[in-house]
Amino acid sequence: MLRLITVLFTLLIPAFSYAQSGSLDTQYSAFLENEMWPKAKAAGVSRGTFDRALAGKKLNQKIPGLVTPGSSGTPQKIRQAEFSQPSNYFNERNLGSIVATGRGLLNQNATTIKAIERKYGVPGRILIAIWGRESGFGRVTIPHDAFEVLGTKAFMSTRPELFQGELIAGLQMVERGLATPSQMKSSWAGALGQPQFLPSSYLKYAVDIDGSGKADIWNSTPDTLGSIGAYLNKFGWQAGRDWGFEVTLPSAISCAQEGPDNRKTFAEWTRLGVKRVNGKPFPSAEMNKLGSILMPAGRFGPAFIVTPNFYVIKEYNESDLYALFVGHAGDRIQYGSAAFNAGWRKTDSMLRSDIASMQRNLERMGMDVGGADGLPGFKTRRSIGDWESAHQRQPTCFPSNDLIRSIK
Repeated sequence: MLRLITVLFTLLIPAFSYAQSGSLDTQYSAFLENEMWPKAKAAGVSRGTFDRALAGKKLNQKIPGLVTPGSSGTPQKIRQAEFSQPSNYFNERNLGSIVATGRGLLNQNATTIKAIERKYGVPGRILIAIWGRESGFGRVTIPHDAFEVLGTKAFMSTRPELFQGELIAGLQMVERGLATPSQMKSSWAGALGQPQFLPSSYLKYAVDIDGSGKADIWNSTPDTLGSIGAYLNKFGWQAGRDWGFEVTLPSAISCAQEGPDNRKTFAEWTRLGVKRVNGKPFPSAEMNKLGSILMPAGRFGPAFIVTPNFYVIKEYNESDLYALFVGHAGDRIQYGSAAFNAGWRKTDSMLRSDIASMQRNLERMGMDVGGADGLPGFKTRRSIGDWESAHQRQPTCFPSNDLIRSIK
């Protein structure tokens, strides 16, 4: 799903107290009327639009990640969720299907894609890979009522302010005639259409490429691809550069050197002994430009030197694995590249709650893990590597059950 965008509106009214009597549905109706309607009206939404979108809407308590209104607690399902092995993200059946279908669509839409590339600088293979990952090229059914989802999450999520802003943005879309309430189908997270844009992202980045008069991210392939290109361009895509390269790292380079804040030029990485796995030199145009180490499974998986464009893809979705999937799928779509050379080794089954506990222990030691969320991002991975080195262990830079027990 698309990275959550900054809230459109600062909430000026203190949160409504939901410690009152009455059912959740009764409290929800009061929340919509007493909190959301004044905000919607201030944002230029008419009463008619508000009622057409939200009248009769009930809470959908099947949505993942909900908490009791007014609570700052962690949802039970997330607290207990098992952390998935990185290798699972690159299931060949799913990846291979996206690559095979994507190749045909890259050729089928070549003229449109060339125009988008000229305008936004983003390669067609990246546009196609994101399209495939987000909605199966528009073939995946997106069945949920966006206003039901956004309203529920505005009332019961751990980030209500963000989803209140997204609910207002969705209402603005209807008010401006950009979509009808029935057209507003979304994922469980409230993301819309084939590129899976949150409403605020639609308002900021969706573009009309096919000349219909409005950006149709539900039915139009040109508008879908153009909107993805406009989004990545806005976040700083550097035209003419790739996303990254799989490499071999000499043992002298610790996995704890990973991260976009540890960049060196490709020439410097080459002098340190970093080599592409295919034996080719890095492109000459890259040699004086900056890249950084990426090791999403530490020493248990492949290593990469990535460009700033990798982190632009992460603006679409915060996951390292998501961005790596997009870049790798794009390479295979356009160039016929093979699977990663290094492969993925099996890692332990771990609960996110246990990883979060380990992260908090590392934080107490003064290390920056990027937040104790149970997900081992690059700051957590290199903090693990630093801890391992300090305790005379060979750095792996990836959590394990042994590390969880040892890092106290």
